[in-house]
Amino acid sequence: MERHFVQELEELKERLLWMGSLAERAVHRSVQSLLGSDAALAQQVVEEESAINQMQIEIDDRVLQLLALQQLMATDLRFVLAVSRINADLERIGDQAVNIAQSALRVVQHPRVRPYIDLPRMSQAAEQMVRDSLNALVNKDTELARSVMLRDDHVDHLRDQVFRELLTYMMENSSVVFPAFELILVAKNLERIADHATNIAEDVIYMVAGRDVRHHALARR
Repeated sequence: MERHFVQELEELKERLLWMGSLAERAVHRSVQSLLGSDAALAQQVVEEESAINQMQIEIDDRVLQLLALQQLMATDLRFVLAVSRINADLERIGDQAVNIAQSALRVVQHPRVRPYIDLPRMSQAAEQMVRDSLNALVNKDTELARSVMLRDDHVDHLRDQVFRELLTYMMENSSVVFPAFELILVAKNLERIADHATNIAEDVIYMVAGRDVRHHALARR
């Protein structure tokens, strides 16, 4: 029974990491579809959303079975609860990637709004936060998790810069209002992806150290 229980926990972790890889890939492809004006790649991101949604349902089912059938000790209980929360954040990251891909499909129909400047930097920062939050989970690395949390403000700053630049373009040239507005939505989605990566990092700290650092400003210092 003990060996079977350990195997169930390991399988749960593996499924979560697989879902994380799907979400991470969706974010990367959605941004690349925008920057490269690649409608086919954007459409692929939209079509693959169902795989992430199905994985979320499977992981939720595994979590419920463990909670219902096992008397979990404190460490294992924290792990299972963290998996449940991370699962929800990964699904939302997948949703944000689809939002970006849908914006890319609309933007590609209009003239390019000058060089994207800070959007590539913002997407790289958000993608790295997702990647590092998952690596922190794999390695139970609370220091890496804290570094992810600290980077959230940097992404927020880049979002503000993108907003200012795009609003300036819109005021200078009314013909770019529609595509510029779509790019504002993209920046907002990237900011939300960074927020979800931060949530995952917080859950890693909870899982490893038993400390709930959500809403604690001191946890980010």
